[in-house]
Amino acid sequence: MPLRIIFMGTPEFSVPTLSALVDAGHEIAAVYTQPPRPGGRRGLDLKKSPVHQAAELLGVPVLTPVNFKDVPDRQTFRDFDADVAVVVAYGLLLPEDILSGTRYGCYNGHASLLPRWRGAAPIQRAIMAGDPETGMMVMKMDRGLDTGPVALTKRVPIGGTMTAGELHDKLMHVGAALMKEAMVQLEMGELTLTPQPEEGVVYAAKISKDETRIDFTRPAADVHNHIRGLSPFPGAWFEVEIAGRMERIKVLGSERAEGAGAPGTILDDGLTIACGDGAVRPTRLQRAGGKALDTADFLRGTPIAAGTRIS
Repeated sequence: MPLRIIFMGTPEFSVPTLSALVDAGHEIAAVYTQPPRPGGRRGLDLKKSPVHQAAELLGVPVLTPVNFKDVPDRQTFRDFDADVAVVVAYGLLLPEDILSGTRYGCYNGHASLLPRWRGAAPIQRAIMAGDPETGMMVMKMDRGLDTGPVALTKRVPIGGTMTAGELHDKLMHVGAALMKEAMVQLEMGELTLTPQPEEGVVYAAKISKDETRIDFTRPAADVHNHIRGLSPFPGAWFEVEIAGRMERIKVLGSERAEGAGAPGTILDDGLTIACGDGAVRPTRLQRAGGKALDTADFLRGTPIAAGTRIS
């Protein structure tokens, strides 16, 4: 029989999993997502999350508690009498009452090869660290941060120029298919759980604004990974003088390049930039308030001469 599922998620990353569960014929008893946030040019409009919007199109009840501290919110969850809760990038830590509030507990779709990259930013951190692969895992949630036993795993290679945005888009579809399979096995009583190893634990801290500026004193490999790990959001950046004033330029793509010089020096007319060891060449750039452009198009409108120092 199809499962009665509570789905919990917020961003675009979560939507394919919700859709896959609906397509598989499961009953979605309710969707939990983050409350609407200020949006619009002046922040005066409340914007519903992508999951909220998808659930409304499906005609599914949507709940947006700020947290689960209130007893009525926890009781409402239990009153749905669901078989299982499926959690994908929800954005709230779940208390024990919620973790045990369905027949089979809560299953989470997590974008890493646990126990590596537990936490908030596993996709970005994997690329920034130069990992050759990552993956999606379905795990049964417990009270720890991404510490529960693993049910299913799908490994995904990380290409040498792949950005966080590209990896995000691949993993969200891999994760949807994996969760769909996990629910089939759960329904049939065939889903097995394996505890995570105690060694190899690494935490994926949320990306802070302080670490988005590019440090060209680092080796070119690290700079390249930093750039693609933060693309398209929040975006790695440098500052350079243009028409007599300093401007911030986001770098949304890069490649390794030949060359050497003082870190932060432009080595040629193609915007090759010297690093602490080697060089990188941005492939896509964006001025503040402007459109993202390929480097050749950017330089036609904003030439930056060889010998210029950037910071």
